[in-house]
Order: sequence, then structure tokens, then C-alpha cells
Amino acid sequence: MTTYLVDASVYIFRYYFALPPNWTGRQGYPTEAVYGFTNFALDLLGRGPRYMACAFDESLGSCFRNELYPDYKCSRAQPDEALAFQLAACREMAEAMGIACFASERYEADDLLAALTRISADQRPVIVSRDKDLGQLLARGAASLWDFAADIHMGAAAVQAKFGVRPEQIADYLALVGDSSDDIPGVPGIGPKTAARLLMEFDDIEALLRHTERVARLPLRGAAGIAKRLLTYAEQIRLAKRLTCLEDGIELSVGVDDLVPRKADIHFVQALADEFGIGGLKAKIGRTLAAVNGETL
Repeated sequence: MTTYLVDASVYIFRYYFALPPNWTGRQGYPTEAVYGFTNFALDLLGRGPRYMACAFDESLGSCFRNELYPDYKCSRAQPDEALAFQLAACREMAEAMGIACFASERYEADDLLAALTRISADQRPVIVSRDKDLGQLLARGAASLWDFAADIHMGAAAVQAKFGVRPEQIADYLALVGDSSDDIPGVPGIGPKTAARLLMEFDDIEALLRHTERVARLPLRGAAGIAKRLLTYAEQIRLAKRLTCLEDGIELSVGVDDLVPRKADIHFVQALADEFGIGGLKAKIGRTLAAVNGETL
């Protein structure tokens, strides 16, 4: 049986921007993201996973990475009141449906997923996300990344084919090329192909920085200049690696058995659906949760 570790916020934002505002809760806020996320979570539960958990992002501006680098994710605006309502409502729905949910003001959802991967590594969890950063979890026990919307599974070989580096090198790769979505700068003149070529020769950035004289002799265009820039930007690269490497040592105080979907109160979940203006899902909620609960309708 499968273990799903879900990058919840990625899908909440997807539905928030992709679906029309056709649903409104009793509080007066639009709830299209709540509809999309709840439908998505029901689809996952309907596949009968043995273990399942959702990680939510609540650390924008308060993450430990902001202490290391104040400009981390500085271009991202805090959710407005309407979006914040939907984010909270999605977590409320997931918890009511019996799904183990995790969030932190200090750690990002990606870090929580890393910790959950460590906890459930023997189960070879599937990471439900399209976030490239999570590719590094394929070197820590995860079986694959699954972009649910596109129905694309990526194992270690597929990640290496896409980025040119092994899963355990994803953080090093991002430290070299940067990550504009997180406002992490890269090394000028080092793009994806050059970074992949360097990491084909060296296992990680520390090995690379220790042997810049070898870099200068590589059959790369401008190799001598690349070697000089690596030395010039060495501290930036090391900082970027700390920002891009997922923290899996978080103490969550749970074991894998805590990730078993819990028996849900179907009538309460359906009442919540009415509260959030997504009553059209009540029949699906009833069917899906009855199956999870081992009940007959």
C-alpha cells in the first residue's frame, strides 16, 4: 500500500489561481481553492493509501532561512485576508477528513516533508508535489515525486535526466544556478548546463570549491573564468547551499503509525463543506470517507 506525503500549499495555490470564483463560504470569502483542494484530497484518499500526511506553509517571513538571509523569498507578498482564509480552511478540511497535517512558523512545508520522509523512509513514500527542490528527497528514502495534476511521476533517474544531477546534488545545483522563485542568487555566468557539468566532476560544492584549480583545466568554455568566479562567490555559494538544503531533523513527535488516515466524522465534514460553500462535494465526501472508515452508506 502507498504512502502519500503531500505538498499541500502548492496545490492550494494552483487551485486558487486556476479555478474561477464560483464558490463562496458563509463568511463571504471566495472558496475556489477550498473546493479544488478538498476534491484533490478526496481523490488521494480514494486511492486507499496506508499512510498520508499534508504539509502546509505558514513560515513566510518567519522561516529560519530568513535569519540566515533576510532577502529569502523577499519578493513574495504575504497572503491577503481572503487567501489566508482559504489556506486555513483547506487545513481545517484536511484535518476533518482524518489526514495528518503539519505546519510550522520556523520550517517550510518542504522541510516538514523531508522530516516526514525520514520518518516513513521504510515505506518508500511518494512525494505529491511538482516542486523541484523536493527532488533531493529521492536520495533520502522517497520513491518518486508525483505531479498529481499532470499525473507525472519522477524517480531518481528522471530527476537526473531533467536536471543533469543526482537527487542528492539538487541543493548544490541550486546553490550554483540560484533559485529566482526563492530570491536566492546564483553565480554569474553559471547556468544549468555548466552547473550540471561541474557536479558531474565533483560530488558537491565543497569538493568543487576545494579544487578550483581542476575546474580551470576542465574542457569547458571559459573554465578559467568559472574557477575565478567560484572563488569570488564561495561564501555566497555556501550560504545558498544552506538555504536550498532541506532540513529533515525537525522533531515532529510522531511515528509512521500516526500517518494512518483517521476515521472521520462524515456528517461533520459535510457540514464543513456547507460552511465553506462547497456542498456540491458532499456526496463524494460521503462515499470516499465511508470507504476509508470501512463503512457502508
